[in-house]
Amino acid sequence: MLAELERQLESAVDIRHQIHARPCVSGAEGPTLNLALANLPGAVTRIGDTAAVVRVGGEGPAVAVRAELDALAITERTGVDWASRHPGAMHACGHDVHLAALIALARAVDAVGGPAPLLAVLQPREETYPSGAAEIAESGVLQAEQCRSVIGAHVQPLLPAGTVACTPGVVNGSSDEFTLTVRGEGGHAAYPHRTRDPVMALAHVIVALQSMISRAIDPMASVVLSVTTLSAGTAANVVPGQAVARGTVRAMTTADRTDVHKRLVEVADLTARAHGCCAEVEFVHGEPVLDNDANLVKATAPLLGELGLRVSEDLRSAGSDDFSYFSELLPSLMMFVGTHGGAEQLHSPTFLPPDDRIRDVAHAMLAGYLAAT
Repeated sequence: MLAELERQLESAVDIRHQIHARPCVSGAEGPTLNLALANLPGAVTRIGDTAAVVRVGGEGPAVAVRAELDALAITERTGVDWASRHPGAMHACGHDVHLAALIALARAVDAVGGPAPLLAVLQPREETYPSGAAEIAESGVLQAEQCRSVIGAHVQPLLPAGTVACTPGVVNGSSDEFTLTVRGEGGHAAYPHRTRDPVMALAHVIVALQSMISRAIDPMASVVLSVTTLSAGTAANVVPGQAVARGTVRAMTTADRTDVHKRLVEVADLTARAHGCCAEVEFVHGEPVLDNDANLVKATAPLLGELGLRVSEDLRSAGSDDFSYFSELLPSLMMFVGTHGGAEQLHSPTFLPPDDRIRDVAHAMLAGYLAAT
């Protein structure tokens, strides 16, 4: 199987270049899906508008391996001949690498057989809501295909090339967005005593929320609350009637996720009231906690070494990935595959893993697939 995978990797580079040159952003991945399906053997089941699974290797319980289809709304600045031909869209998160690697693995399983059928999961909308992974998980297709587990591999520039993080337990946090609206009474900026200033109230709410994280959450837990946008008013000499903040909140346990939501609402309400205003908070619930199955990790790590990859120390972050919807449903494993060793960042207009990383991702997927059978 490894020898066949090596043969398939030659054409996988060209497939990666095709995908990279024609990026499709979240929700518009149809052309990328069609390109992937044209290069995959097996029985296709479509899900919704831009998702599909492809069964390779016959009947019986299968192992699912996920790759993402979508690009980001970023203008590329890499300068390679196969750079994005779609202005304002770019594969700046490595999804082109993941997809090419999965195609190579599926072709290898089809050519020489494997210990179990492989289900290639072609997932849209990893970068935006509504989640493509959630759509696939809720469709029932994984149960219908008798999937025993789900494997994923994602490039990670924080790790050096040739290194894979294969970490048990929680490796990514939950991620939810919030909109916090403070309402008061507007008026002339020269007479602030005749207003109930929502801008001042919101400023105090933001500071109070950061204090809440440091004083209401266990110091040994990881919770991140970031306020990222602010909007209020239209004129310099007018106190507005309302002020709005938006941001994200992330947690590494389900219990902390629930608790921080509750406390965010309480702190916003009480702080705004102390300034004569009122506050309301609306949440957009995003990805749950991503929890790697310990048995899959234990079985996969030695195979990574046999394939020539170094297994790194545990890597966990408050970043999120909707692969977590699969980990809620079935024993799952998400691995992080090194590309640069800290010299580059995901979601950067210059992020471009070398073509050799297709091999590393494919080898990681192969190790996970074999360990799950």
